[in-house]
Amino acid sequence: MDSLSGMAIFVRVAELRSFVAAGRRLGISASAVSKAVARLEEKLNVRLFQRSTRSVSLTMEGGLFLDRCRRILAEVAAAESELTSTTYGPQGRLRISLPLVSGLMLPVLSNFAHLYPQIELDLDFSDRLVDVIDEGFDAVVRTGELSDSRLMSKRLGASRFVCVGAPAYFKRHGTPTHPDDLTQHACLLHRFPSTGLTEKWPLRRDHRDIDFRPVASMTSNHVETLLHMAIQGHGIACLPDFAVQSAVDSNTLATVLDEWAGASSTFWVLWPSNRQVLPRVRAFVDYMTENLFPVKASFR
Repeated sequence: MDSLSGMAIFVRVAELRSFVAAGRRLGISASAVSKAVARLEEKLNVRLFQRSTRSVSLTMEGGLFLDRCRRILAEVAAAESELTSTTYGPQGRLRISLPLVSGLMLPVLSNFAHLYPQIELDLDFSDRLVDVIDEGFDAVVRTGELSDSRLMSKRLGASRFVCVGAPAYFKRHGTPTHPDDLTQHACLLHRFPSTGLTEKWPLRRDHRDIDFRPVASMTSNHVETLLHMAIQGHGIACLPDFAVQSAVDSNTLATVLDEWAGASSTFWVLWPSNRQVLPRVRAFVDYMTENLFPVKASFR
């Protein structure tokens, strides 16, 4: 088991590129981390890291060893998890990366936590494209194209963007019937937190996308803020259908430019293909597949 402990410490250093950060994550001192790596290098008779005063990087041999260690540790974790899950059900820490659409994700995640109280959820909400394997995630939820061959994937469902505003706003300012009409309206735009860029409105006609970015009367990096401001009559927002469904059903928001609505965006759950699927990961994948988009929105 000493070898497994050394491998676990080595993998953590490789992922975090820091002895100090690895020690902090593992709850041991940086000195203990350094000694464990040194013992592993001495046993293997090879240097695993290039060290300097400012950085830690893998050698070529270290990179090869990292892949093998991850597989070994994953197999050990899977074996332990399978044995314990037969008695206690899925359990353990589950590190998940999710897009910044908390209104869609949080109710489902809350129900999942109630159903599997032995699973410790470690949730990372971000709009950046994380590296699932290098950053140590068990699974991620993403939209858009899939390009990483190291990952398994399962489709969760699809959504599309719709333009919405409060009925009182349209009564005061008129209802747009063409995208060009939006120049006469207050437009509430989403801004990506990681880049600071505003999101284009995905409008299309005759199966062709229109490169359209209206002039903003307000921007926010938070979808729920844009939804609230639209409900309060401050302008028109282009938001995912799942975010506005309840407000549309209650007539606090109305959709416009429906014939210009953009193409759908597909949600996927992905997890590393080079690991045996742990019971907690399988439980998460199955639950999200069945519950994230259980009912199609009425205006899709």
